[in-house]
Amino acid sequence: MGMTFLKIAAGFGLAYLIAVLLIAVFQDRLLFPRWAMRGGAVPLPAAAERVSIDVPEVGPLVGVFLPAEDDAPPAAALLVGFGGNAWDADLLAVYLHSVFPDRDVLTVNYRGYGPSAGRPSADAILEDAERIYDEVVDARGVERVVTIGLSLGSAPAAHLASRRPVEGVILVTPFDSLQKLAADIYPWIPVRLLLRHRMDVARDVARSSAMVAIIAAEHDEIVPRRRTDALADSAENLVLDRVVGSVGHNDIYDSEEFVATMREALSMIEECCQTNANPSPQGQ
Repeated sequence: MGMTFLKIAAGFGLAYLIAVLLIAVFQDRLLFPRWAMRGGAVPLPAAAERVSIDVPEVGPLVGVFLPAEDDAPPAAALLVGFGGNAWDADLLAVYLHSVFPDRDVLTVNYRGYGPSAGRPSADAILEDAERIYDEVVDARGVERVVTIGLSLGSAPAAHLASRRPVEGVILVTPFDSLQKLAADIYPWIPVRLLLRHRMDVARDVARSSAMVAIIAAEHDEIVPRRRTDALADSAENLVLDRVVGSVGHNDIYDSEEFVATMREALSMIEECCQTNANPSPQGQ
């Protein structure tokens, strides 16, 4: 009996070690599933401009700039979008353009995604966010910038706001820390020891003076609510914290309530920017 128990325990122990090893080895494919990208051959508007940013010793990052269809309103910002871990930049640009047809939109594929060169990593994605700003946004002489981060894209969106002059950040189904999120998803794995990638969204949000809007999904099956709530707690300039009902992590984008909330978030950020740029005279 005792020997049988030991054999069973050893079998479970071996299975556990194999599972941990597989997740450790293939964590890049789990975090950055380029094979599952949403997109493909997405038709772009005729006015779309292809963007290419050279990364030394890596190659080009390829994206797209979609100009506003109509005249943008006063205080309108350029929207710089960062997609989730399986989003194509063209698809993201077209989607954001459908939500905000009167705003300029810029999106760029992460390294190794679509036509972009290189291999994705947390460090590369964060570094490239700054490169996108310096080589595309700044070169266009844009006065106002709002970053939009979807899921994993919350990290580069918040990071950019902590390093460059960004007016606002809209974060969709975001998390406070990639390490803490991974620990929640895989509580039986020593995440601190095995995870090679670090994204501390809460830290970057706390360091930024940008206004922050957070939009969560009521039935998010990937990002637990406590991870999003912890992020909200770190934001000093939180202008909107909203949960979209009856949707999950991936189908939130099909919700009319979500689209309305996105527009409300941008409107609140731009109105705050305009108010701060035109303060009331003293004594009034």
